[in-house]
Amino acid sequence: MQKLHIEGGRPLFGHVPISGAKNAALPALAATLLTADTVRLRRLPNVVDIRTMTTLLQNIGSAVKRSPDSCEFVAKGDLDPVAPYDLVKTMRASSLVLGPLAGRCGRARVSLPGGCAIGSRPIDMHLAGLRSLGATIRQDRGYIEALAPRGGLVGGRIHFRRPTVTGTEDLLMAATLAKGESVLGNAAREPEVVDLANLLIKMGARIRGAGTSTIRVEGVAELGGADHAIIPDRIETGTYMVAAAISGGDLTLDGAQPEHVQPVIRKMRSAGCEVETPDATTITVANGRPLISVDVTTREHPGFPTDMQAQFMALMTQCEGESTVHETVFENRFMHALELQRMGAAITIDGSFANVRGKTRLSGTDVMASDLRASACLVLAGLAAEGRTVVHRIYHLQRGYERLADKLQAVGANIRVVD
Repeated sequence: MQKLHIEGGRPLFGHVPISGAKNAALPALAATLLTADTVRLRRLPNVVDIRTMTTLLQNIGSAVKRSPDSCEFVAKGDLDPVAPYDLVKTMRASSLVLGPLAGRCGRARVSLPGGCAIGSRPIDMHLAGLRSLGATIRQDRGYIEALAPRGGLVGGRIHFRRPTVTGTEDLLMAATLAKGESVLGNAAREPEVVDLANLLIKMGARIRGAGTSTIRVEGVAELGGADHAIIPDRIETGTYMVAAAISGGDLTLDGAQPEHVQPVIRKMRSAGCEVETPDATTITVANGRPLISVDVTTREHPGFPTDMQAQFMALMTQCEGESTVHETVFENRFMHALELQRMGAAITIDGSFANVRGKTRLSGTDVMASDLRASACLVLAGLAAEGRTVVHRIYHLQRGYERLADKLQAVGANIRVVD
């Protein structure tokens, strides 16, 4: 099993290109099932989750044509609306095909998904929403099956008990082909939801309010093809922002979208980092003075993203003073703190709160990644640590970061993948 070797203590300098967002690409891929016409997607990141979803689409019946800068998807003819366990066991985003398949085929059978071990992420809100659109839901032998009524899904009112990104995306796609108007209340407002809505509108969907807590969808009889570029990955952007600061370096992030990472920018500036946005696609980050600890509470967008919590905790170990990290989105998302403690970090956990005392000397050692963002956290800690850090189980990292080791090597990190 592959692992990462990192020799810490090297400041990073140079330019890092930001890839397309995995969390925007996955629903965009699922949306290609809504039409028999060609959908061309650009800026798809070359990561494991995208390859898994592409294989799933092919298994369902989609033809895929790859080129150096894009992929074309054509889901013609009779589709097999089944997502089997072998394909979805490592990826919770597989539930995103429920809505498109139920909307277009009238039936979807999807294995209960897997993914990162960061607490309970049930799909009950997906299922309740599909029921609101007229679907019958049943569970059988580890599979969820959604059956649309004869004549197809019908518009309805859906209110999420709390904002859910994949739930909003799944039901947004289902509603595009439902008869009549659907209203999604307390919807997620993340940029990835807006990006999906923009793709669906290009395909002919009638959607208003994406990016707000209320989304209205007027169903149409069919959708057509489109050409769409995936937005930059805001979590990858934030990760490299922390890499610049924790290494004591100076990085320029190219092809980013500063407006999507404003919560991270504000916190990093409060900690003493020099963060500039010279234009709409560039962010520069420099560690120009001793860093100070700041508190952070994760929230749904536009709050501080839970997917940046682990990386920010690594940074706080190198700041003067005490900080409190409050995780409000997922339970069981502090497993990386135990590995940071093994490296010398002073962290105490109390329920959904973590107290971090800095600045502490980190020492390289063997650490184990528990999920995708924990993997990134440990890489960042390794950049700041003395000696060699070995990050095990990097298959988590490979699910969501495109060429991370190569990108870090290009700006001066001593990092390599070891079989």
